[in-house]
Amino acid sequence: MKKKAIAELEILDWLKSKLLTLYPKQKIEVLKSGGDAFLWFLRKGGVTREPDYKAKIGNKDFDIEFQYADKIGLNYFDFAVSKITKKNRKTGKREPHQDRKILYILKNNHSFAFFDPEWVLKNGKIGFVNAWRKDAYRIPKIKFLKVLESDSTLKSVIEMIDIKNYILNFQHDLIGINKEKLSYLLQQVIDKQKIVKIIPNDLDGFFKVCFILDNLNKIPQNINLWLVYLLSFVSDKNTTEDLSKIIYCIDFLYSKTELKQNELKSLIEKIKECFKLLKSFEQRDGSFKSSVNLSPIDETRSAIFSINLLEDLIQDLIFYYKIQGFNPITKIYQNLNLINNIYNLIKK
Repeated sequence: MKKKAIAELEILDWLKSKLLTLYPKQKIEVLKSGGDAFLWFLRKGGVTREPDYKAKIGNKDFDIEFQYADKIGLNYFDFAVSKITKKNRKTGKREPHQDRKILYILKNNHSFAFFDPEWVLKNGKIGFVNAWRKDAYRIPKIKFLKVLESDSTLKSVIEMIDIKNYILNFQHDLIGINKEKLSYLLQQVIDKQKIVKIIPNDLDGFFKVCFILDNLNKIPQNINLWLVYLLSFVSDKNTTEDLSKIIYCIDFLYSKTELKQNELKSLIEKIKECFKLLKSFEQRDGSFKSSVNLSPIDETRSAIFSINLLEDLIQDLIFYYKIQGFNPITKIYQNLNLINNIYNLIKK
């Protein structure tokens, strides 16, 4: 769902500008809606069900549901039944929502459509969508393409969405890399009859235990003590690799408990310290450098991975603990100052 959050947040400024063009004499307000404005993931799993945006044109309030597609080769354009219609309690028939509009963007040719749910009801038919494994309103391609409008201002927005998605995939590879390392280590127990040691007062050992527990979907019994102990590993001697391990463990432990005031205070201080360290490692070409023993590409992956999780933590702290000391994250990777340089670097 992080990819959809990237798109929703990048589109927001364009959407405000477009509505001003469509309704030139009206006062326009557009916001990401409710908790979804802050949280890309719910603490206990799942995703938020609120509309993607809330808008106000003049005195009229309404919701905006956002969808997009990457490919033009689709035979049908599909819409979730619940987002288009609701059941009339008296008649039992499905009726179009009157409180929302649909924004659809076709990325590859920089085009968009803005329409009411009623249009979907009139032009589509309910059918089974294999990718969703459920029924949806399906509009034939020939009908849907007629309502799309080209917009050159979408080009730069879509390019940034694609860049951030590429960076997201790049940084997420760190999880797979760590799985491979741990798998190789455990296989040596059998293949080479080696003893695997996990040292309890060592960051690497702490990380390995958290990583294993996380993948087993298990939670430590003394989770708050674990978190306090983990924060003691944060220091100005940390490398980007160290920080990726620390912040992964913070993310794993933090969301599974309620913090006391002293624990919360300590966590906030350490998050700020981690950000400060990461910024000090940033190079002009977009890479990160903290150690001569680590490659620039590995360092950059670890740094981006850390920043991504720190932004999630900040949003969660603002939403659940009403913390005032952080600026809300209005766009994912907003703490990457040289995002185009980073993209060019990792593309190579």
